[in-house]
Amino acid sequence: MKITIVMPTYNEAENLQKMAEMLFALPLDDLNLLIVDDNSKDGTGKIADALAIQYPGKLSVIHRQGKLGLGTAYIHGFKHLLKGTSDVIGQMDADFSHPPEKIVELAQSLQDCDVSVGSRYIPGGSLDEHRPAWRKGLSSFANFYARTILGLPIKDTTGAFRLIKREALRKLPLDRIRSNGYVFQVELAYLMHKMGLSFKEVPIHFKERELGTSKMSFGIQLEAAVRVWSLLWQYRDL
Repeated sequence: MKITIVMPTYNEAENLQKMAEMLFALPLDDLNLLIVDDNSKDGTGKIADALAIQYPGKLSVIHRQGKLGLGTAYIHGFKHLLKGTSDVIGQMDADFSHPPEKIVELAQSLQDCDVSVGSRYIPGGSLDEHRPAWRKGLSSFANFYARTILGLPIKDTTGAFRLIKREALRKLPLDRIRSNGYVFQVELAYLMHKMGLSFKEVPIHFKERELGTSKMSFGIQLEAAVRVWSLLWQYRDL
């Protein structure tokens, strides 16, 4: 089974080398990585190119001309991979908030579903104990808020740690997706649900970023709160 992870990057120079090393050390024979870099200012793109040479045939890079956003980075990566031979296409952050070793369990879970989700909010899942209480509360509420309004069957609606079967991803009208911040994850989950895809959640420990700078802002949070309601209208025909 050929698995390719789409990993958007913007200023992740401190994390990328170690992340690639950990991914390619996993006991998965055909694991691949597609880095979609948004013209990082810290040399992330050059590091990605060097890694492509270090891991020929396993790692590839898409360079975009500016900071175009998380959602469009994933869509760009998905469309690129749907032209190739990957059996499974994944999502993952570059900052080690998602434990790389859990990809093995996520891959195994695909025997029973279309989409396997790394979840912070099912039994066995957890958030970093060093994460401020207000951020834990905000994350928990955001997931409850989106799940309740949209009727989603998963507990972790905002997470970006997922594996999706290629044939399931092909069913999605990706051009209809409009969200470009972190609410992209909610919109993608809602679209998958509306299209009848099945889910299975795998517990993960969500770790706080140690290196680099978080991209979260109040504007991103506000977009998420407003966009959740508009999704009901946007996909009313499905």
